[in-house]
Amino acid sequence: MKIAIVSALVGSAVAFAPAPAGRSSTAVRAALNGWVPDESKFAWGLPGALPPFEDGFDPLGLSTGVPLGTIKQWREAEVSHSRVAMLAALGMLVTEEPIEFHPLFEAYNKDIGPAIRHLDEVDAVSPFFLAFLTIAIGSVEWNRALTGFAKPEGSFGFQQLNENYYPGDVRFDPLGLKPSDPAEFATMQTKELQNGRLAMLGAAGMIAQELVDGKEIFVSLGLAADRFDPSSVPIQF
Repeated sequence: MKIAIVSALVGSAVAFAPAPAGRSSTAVRAALNGWVPDESKFAWGLPGALPPFEDGFDPLGLSTGVPLGTIKQWREAEVSHSRVAMLAALGMLVTEEPIEFHPLFEAYNKDIGPAIRHLDEVDAVSPFFLAFLTIAIGSVEWNRALTGFAKPEGSFGFQQLNENYYPGDVRFDPLGLKPSDPAEFATMQTKELQNGRLAMLGAAGMIAQELVDGKEIFVSLGLAADRFDPSSVPIQF
């Protein structure tokens, strides 16, 4: 969880880094997954808006006049954070009371406590696992960088995306779920973004709640018994 949070924070900072202005209105015009950048539309016409905000929700005008390269960077960061948040929100719920499904713990023997401390427990028992986890996350990010990010050569901007790269499309679809029809693809990505935005708020809320009272989510809601004994785990709560 700590690594995921750090990665999200770093990604957020990177997303708002300056982008080269020279690639705005004259940038990519070829359709990417059915999307053709249109400067006259909100966020250059990228999907993700739902009624009653079909024209986009941006009360502070942060996206007004933003170059295409920067919009793509922001969307790349938003999609990446959405996916991490959806995994985090689901992971927190299934590893705590009353479900307590966790492949790294003998959860059937005892309540293993709030999810925000699970990696601390793993680190106390097997610190090499965190090194393995770091390498695994780094490998995934390395593949994303090779797929979507431009090579640092010529006129290059920090975290600049390839012109022929659609934000979030890392070409990983082992189940073949990606629609071939552009309209269906836009609908699917809108659903992913909406669920991801909710998950980012939800995961942040659950983490904050557990930091405040040190109790599991369903325990705080009164839907599960509090069986957690801090003395039963190898870390100090």
